[in-house]
Amino acid sequence: MTTVHVRGTTLGIESFGDDDAPLVLLAGGTTMLSWPDALCERLAAGGRRVVRYDLRDSGESATADPEAPAYTLRDLAADAAGLAGALGGGPAHLAGIGVGGMVAQVAVLDHPGAFSALTLVNTRAVAPGPPDDDLPDHDRATMSRLFTRPGPDWADREAVADFAAGGAQILGDDPVAARAIAARIWDRTPGTAPPVRMANHLGTVFARLDCTPRWRERLPGIDVPTLVVHGRRNRFFPVGNGEALAREIPGARLLVLEEAATALPGAAAGEVAEAMLTLG
Repeated sequence: MTTVHVRGTTLGIESFGDDDAPLVLLAGGTTMLSWPDALCERLAAGGRRVVRYDLRDSGESATADPEAPAYTLRDLAADAAGLAGALGGGPAHLAGIGVGGMVAQVAVLDHPGAFSALTLVNTRAVAPGPPDDDLPDHDRATMSRLFTRPGPDWADREAVADFAAGGAQILGDDPVAARAIAARIWDRTPGTAPPVRMANHLGTVFARLDCTPRWRERLPGIDVPTLVVHGRRNRFFPVGNGEALAREIPGARLLVLEEAATALPGAAAGEVAEAMLTLG
């Protein structure tokens, strides 16, 4: 892992594969560890240079004030384009997961010359908050269970890992994998202030961003090959959100992972990598 200076900020990155191979850029949701190691390795084995990165205020990227971010969704989109340019090698295949998928949509719309392909995983076409009437919202019973739990002691690594495992179980994800990833996130979180810890583990900074103007109506303007991946059992962004993206982006392919929920499971790495590699 290392850092790259882009647009006056610092972004944490990790690279896999040959530096001279075509670039696949994986936007974290919010940390780079949202992307399974196995997927990165499969893509690299398929002849790609894979770079996963942390959004601002997470992981090795610059951390300022997660409770009052001085940047917008458009800035995060511009970061993706700037990072693709800084890494070189021509237009990149950009992939975003969860909130990173929102960043990726706006990046391809605002900076089309920077990207050659787009993959969107477990995301939706509108900003955090109430969705459009035709899009399914978070499952209410699941959200109630998820957000009424007492928070952990954010200074206690094991308590944070337990909290993540419990949340994964509620969401239908693998609690063992979630525990391991949470421990890795905790180990690389800069500083010990609870807001910083929460931003790294829960992506809380994203809910405070200015995400205007809307971009859903612009989706038909995306003209790069696009793959939409969504877990059938996703209760946070139900699968109808992925189906809408695939309908509204011209020529997009929809890959539904029947046994997956909110996280991208390592067991699906081969299937997802194969689908991504066909985009270029």
